[in-house]
Amino acid sequence: MTLEEVIGSNSTEKKMETVSQALEELLVAAQRQDCLTVGVYESAKLMNVDPDSVVLCVLATDEEDEGDIALQIHFTLLQAFCCDNDINILRVSGMRRLAQLLEEDSTGDSNGNEPRDLHCILVTNPQVQPLQSTALQNISSFCEESRCSNQWVPCLEMHDR
Repeated sequence: MTLEEVIGSNSTEKKMETVSQALEELLVAAQRQDCLTVGVYESAKLMNVDPDSVVLCVLATDEEDEGDIALQIHFTLLQAFCCDNDINILRVSGMRRLAQLLEEDSTGDSNGNEPRDLHCILVTNPQVQPLQSTALQNISSFCEESRCSNQWVPCLEMHDR
């Protein structure tokens, strides 16, 4: 390995960690402000009605979801819609970490409701008081940089803590 490869891989790892932390921060803040739409179908409905309010689409899977053809078809359609409407997209692995962040219980809530579908999460920007966060800016920059290097849907790995 050359020095450039070592330095390059080190800075890439740091960049990914920074973006991963920014995503965690953004999701928690957006949830507090009621600016999250969670679920594949709920997200598709919102994007159909008000695509201009969406600032980020997070598509999350784990290894066991890779073989889910229906989910992959939904992802393909959501990605196409996001590209058509200039919505930043992130593919994320680490469903357990997402559930921890959003305080989801895998068994559902105390009322017997099923847990929310965390495979698709939209961050919306309220018209009244738009989200102004460094985390959102970092993620947007990362998505733009990725598109410039022909990676249209950048991937992040979220690690359990």
